[in-house]
Parts: sequence; C-alpha cells; structure tokens
Amino acid sequence: MKRSPRVCVVGSINMDMVTTTDKVPEQGETVLGESFTTYPGGKGANQAIAAARLGADVVMVGAVGEDAFGKSLKERFRNEGADNEAIIAVPHESTGVASIIVSDGDNRIIVAPGANKYVTPDLIQEKQDIILSSDIILMQFEIPMETIEFTVNLAYEHQIPVVINPAPFADISETVAEKAAFLTPNNLELSEMKQSIDTSLIKGKIIETRGEHGVVFTLSDGEEKKVPSFKAEVKDTTGAGDTFNGAFVTEYAKEKNIEKAILFANAAASLAVEKRGAQEGMPVRAAVVQRMQEADR
Repeated sequence: MKRSPRVCVVGSINMDMVTTTDKVPEQGETVLGESFTTYPGGKGANQAIAAARLGADVVMVGAVGEDAFGKSLKERFRNEGADNEAIIAVPHESTGVASIIVSDGDNRIIVAPGANKYVTPDLIQEKQDIILSSDIILMQFEIPMETIEFTVNLAYEHQIPVVINPAPFADISETVAEKAAFLTPNNLELSEMKQSIDTSLIKGKIIETRGEHGVVFTLSDGEEKKVPSFKAEVKDTTGAGDTFNGAFVTEYAKEKNIEKAILFANAAASLAVEKRGAQEGMPVRAAVVQRMQEADR
C-alpha cells in the first residue's frame, strides 16, 4: 500500500467574522444586522484542511495570536487530522481576522493579517526540517512575499516541488516563478501575472482555473490542454479555489500526473460549491471518487 502523500502548507490562518444585514450602514450610522457567525478561514488553512480531508498527511506552517481564536483554530487542525505543531502562537498579537459584511448577496471584506505577518523567513528556517520532509509544498499570497521567495529557494535547493496559488495577486519575480513547479492562478490573476513577468518563460507551469469552464494548462512544448469541470448545484463558491489547490497537490504528490490531478481537483471543487462556507463544504476523498465515477457513466 502506498503511504499518504506528505503535503506542507505554508500560509495564512484567519477567523472569518460574518455579519449579515439588510442594510449596510453609512458613515456614522448604526444599523441592526440579521445574524453573526464565525468561520475558520485563511487561504493557507483552507487549503490545508482540504488536503487533509482528501487523504494527505498534512503539516501546516503558520502563525496565530495567543487569543481565543488562535487556540480554536489550532485545535481545528488537530480535529481534522492535520499536524499543527509548526503553527506558532505570537504573544501580544491578534490572530488574523476577516470582517465580512454580507448584504443583498454582496460582500464587503476587511482583512487584518495579525499574526500572519510573523510567517517570516526566520520561521521557515526554524521549521525547515518539517518542511523538507514533505513531498510537496503549497503556498498562497496572504503571507509576506519575502517568505514565499525564501521558501521557494529552499525547496528548489532540495528538489521539493512547490505549488504557488497567487491569490490575492501580488507581483512575483520571474526567478520565483521559474523555480516553482506550478502556479495556479484564476483567469484574472493570470492577466495580472502577465503584466509583471514574461509567462512564456514558464510554459508547462501555469494551471489556469476558470470556474465552471474548467482548467487550462500548457505543456512545456506549447500544447494547450483543457480539463473540464463537473456539474454542480452551486450554493456558495467561497473556498472552491482553495479546495482545488488542496486537492491538486494531494493527488499530484500521489500520482505525479498533472492531468489526473487536475481532474481530481475539479471534482473536489464541484462538491465544495454545493455547501455554504469555505471549509464546511470541503469533501472527503470517497465523495470525490464517487463524483468522478458518476461522471464516467
């Protein structure tokens, strides 16, 4: 029996605080809202939970505050079967939060990074034995860019593949892009990426996600491949991209086949959008396999 793929996620950990209201207040105005809920979030945490549910042996490298949110979020990783020993608790700093106002189907979001600022090159050095024992590393852009660059260089030296999900988008150096195994932008992020680097230098590395229109990637010889999406009864697209990334690295580390990994990730994402909430909708492996089998009939 093959062992589970070892996935290391280096990234953000947040608590999402969601207030639903009929009316968004004007400057200086107070209104009564309808409901308030907290959800575990942060792109790094979301992707780690997705990978864990899909059968990966996951370790999360990140930072929380020494507060109630931090304790709750660390415990969630343990409950999901993900290793939380490389998550540090930063004294006198809040856990990262996203304050989200939902009104009439629209979102307004303020993100306070808090402890996520402390996911630094020093932390990567401190946890490098854990990181370098992984089969694959996954990162996003909700932590300092210098940490992403440092981690990519470290992994490249030790021949460990790195997948970068460039979201939310920020300028990336050509050196980092060239040393990464894959980049997984959506179509808008890819447009922005093309303005900052020459993407022709990284053929065969870009996996472009297009939501219901599936995924497009280009082989190193320039051939473009399209992998279709799966039909879904969409309720909430929050976390679909994070599910895709967690699923892709899990399956790619397991099978070393890009197209199969993308197809698996598309199936996982199609299940994620059928439930509300980012982590709440993330599927287990058996459900993904079943969806793929049903699509083949």
